[in-house]
Amino acid sequence: MTTVEEIKKTQVPTHLLRLYSQKVVSAEEAAKVVKSGDKILCHSNCAFPDVLMNAIVERKDELKDIQVIHALAVGNVSYLNPGMEDSFRHNALFIGANARQAVRDGRADFTPIFLYETPLLFSKGYINLDVALIHVSPPDEHGFCSLGVEVGLTKTGAEKAKVIIAQVNPQMPRSLGDSFIHINKIKYIVEVDQPIAELPQSNKNASPEVVEVNKKIAWNIANLIEDGSTLQMGIGAIPDFVLSYLEDRKAIGIHSEMFSDGAVDLVEKGIITNEMKTLHPGKIIAGFVLGTKRLYNFIDNNPLCEFHRQEYVNDPYVIAKNYKMVAINSAIEVDLTGQVCSDSIGTKFFSGFGGQVDFIRGAARSEGGKPIIALPSTTKDFNISRITTHLKQGAGVVTSRGDVHYVVTEYGVAQLFGKTVRERVKELIGIAHPKFKDELEKYAKENKFI
Repeated sequence: MTTVEEIKKTQVPTHLLRLYSQKVVSAEEAAKVVKSGDKILCHSNCAFPDVLMNAIVERKDELKDIQVIHALAVGNVSYLNPGMEDSFRHNALFIGANARQAVRDGRADFTPIFLYETPLLFSKGYINLDVALIHVSPPDEHGFCSLGVEVGLTKTGAEKAKVIIAQVNPQMPRSLGDSFIHINKIKYIVEVDQPIAELPQSNKNASPEVVEVNKKIAWNIANLIEDGSTLQMGIGAIPDFVLSYLEDRKAIGIHSEMFSDGAVDLVEKGIITNEMKTLHPGKIIAGFVLGTKRLYNFIDNNPLCEFHRQEYVNDPYVIAKNYKMVAINSAIEVDLTGQVCSDSIGTKFFSGFGGQVDFIRGAARSEGGKPIIALPSTTKDFNISRITTHLKQGAGVVTSRGDVHYVVTEYGVAQLFGKTVRERVKELIGIAHPKFKDELEKYAKENKFI
C-alpha cells in the first residue's frame, strides 16, 4: 500500500506531503462524492480505476441515472451487468468486448466520434463532467502524478471535471509528456498497490490457420514500409506481426494513438530510432499503451516516449507533418467500391471509430505517406468474404471510398487512390479469396461496374 512514509523516499517536500495526506481517504469515503444524475469520466483502457468504480457500484441501490463515460475498459465492469441500468448507464466512446452486449441490449450507449475530437466533448461543453476517476502514479517531488498508461482521452476530461478522485498506485508507470496532474487538483486520493491490467498480444488464442493469414497480411504491409517511415498501428494481431517483419528496416519512427509490446523489441534492436521523424524527432509519440508489464516497465520514466492528449496525437493536420507516415488500420468488411466498415456488423455495433479516419487522412496528406486498410479476405471460418459486393444492411461506413488508398489482404495489395470504380473493383477482386472471386465478378458485371 502506498503510504506517506513511502512517498517521502521520493523527496517530496513537507508541504506537499501534508497536502497529500489530507486528501487520502478510503474508496468508500471517496464514493460518497457521487450523486444521482452525475456524469462520471473513468480513466480508460488498462488504467481503468476498478477500486474506485467498484466502491461506487456498492451504492447502486441509492444511486440513479449515473452516466459512466470511457473508451475501452480492461477490468471489472460490473455496472454493465443486466439489472444495473437504472443506476448506471455507460456511454461508450469506443466499445470494448465487455461492453458490447450491453450496447446491443440497449442498456448502454455508443457515441460515434473521431478519436481526435473525443476530448472536445469535454473541453467544449458537450458533456459537462461532474467527477473524473483517474488511476495515477504517486506524486513526484513537485507534486505531479502521472496518468501512466493512458493519457490521451483522460487528461482533458479530468481537467474539466468538477471533482477529480485519484486511485494512486505505485505500480503505475510514470509516463512522460503532457501526462501529469498535480495533487492540488485532486479532491480525494485512494491508495492502492496492485498490478496494472494487461492486454496480451492478440495472436495468443488464434487458430494456426488464422495466424498464418495474419502473417501473410502483415508481410504484404511490411513490404510497403520504407526506411525512415513513421508508423501508426491500431489494435490487433496484424499490427503485431507487421512489426516483427521490419527487422531489416532503418530509422523507423512511431506517431500513433497507441503502441504495444512489439515496439519494445524494435527499439531494443535499433530499428525504431525516430531519428528521421520530421515532427518530434527522436521521440515516440502516443496517447496510450496497451500491453504487458514489460511494456509498462519500458515507458516508465523513459524520455524516449512522450504521451499527449488525443486531440493532438490524432489531429490529421499534426499527423500529416510526419514524413512517410504509414497508417495501418483494420476493417470488418470492404465493399467493391472501397467503402470501409470497421465499427459494426450490420446494425450491431462492434467497436468504434478509434483513430482510423484520423490517421488515414493524416497519412494521405503526409509527404510519402501510405494510408492502409488491412483485413483477412474471409471470416475466421473461411465461409464469408470480407471483400463484399456491398456492405451489410445497416453497416456503418467509417472510412469513405474517397479516403481509401491501400487495401491489403493475404492475397496482395489493392491501390485504389485515383482509380475509377471499374479499376478499383478489379483491384479488390484481385485480393479477394479465390473461392469468392467468381461471385464478386458476377455482381460487378450485373451492376455495370466492369
